[in-house]
Amino acid sequence: MESTTSIGFFIAFSAGILSFLSPCVLPLIPSYLSFITGMSLEEMGDHRRAAVTHALLFVSGFTLIFLMLGATATGLGRLVQFQQVWLERIGGILIIFFGLYLLGAFQWGALLRERRVHIQNKPLGYLGSVMVGVAFGAGWTPCIGPILGAILTYAGTQGSVGQGMALLLSYSLGLAVPFLVAALAVERFITWFQKYRQYMPLVTKVSGGILVFLGLLLLSGYFSLLASFLQGLTPDFLRERI
Repeated sequence: MESTTSIGFFIAFSAGILSFLSPCVLPLIPSYLSFITGMSLEEMGDHRRAAVTHALLFVSGFTLIFLMLGATATGLGRLVQFQQVWLERIGGILIIFFGLYLLGAFQWGALLRERRVHIQNKPLGYLGSVMVGVAFGAGWTPCIGPILGAILTYAGTQGSVGQGMALLLSYSLGLAVPFLVAALAVERFITWFQKYRQYMPLVTKVSGGILVFLGLLLLSGYFSLLASFLQGLTPDFLRERI
């Protein structure tokens, strides 16, 4: 069970990174940074501490939303815990569905329509950065939606609300860490982004393939076997620290 939980956290963290790299999030990072700090990208280079502080408050806002979603998903899952096997199978089907969507196998209007909460004028002060983060977390964009939906679906199969919230915390960290790095080194981020942007469609396809694979594992009941196999490959000194 511990091995399954560990691999689940790793997958959730990786999903957060993939969400950051998605075409719906990455191109907007410079705009978000300027919006929450009230500074231009050039000014941020001279005021890194303030930029990172605002970035920390921003990620705390969307982390709060994701934790609440994780608790809700797990709570709903526990209501039908006596049907755990069927819950995992249905969850696997949903994750495959999200993966096929990212692969471009079909288009679904509900995912194409953006549901992001827009804030026209950011409130002054640090509280405003938290509120923008909350608004971002409440969003449901075509790219982040399927990945977040897959993690929430998996959270619904967890044994406790705490595990579900920890899973969404891992996802939030995967999304937050590169955002904080971008705020800390904004000049290098812009240079890197110009080189990376051509690969964004490929990252979306890879994300879809991973979701289909994980959905098949969950549907077939082999997810725990994969976790045990990976746990066996982990060196003893590292396994003791996980």
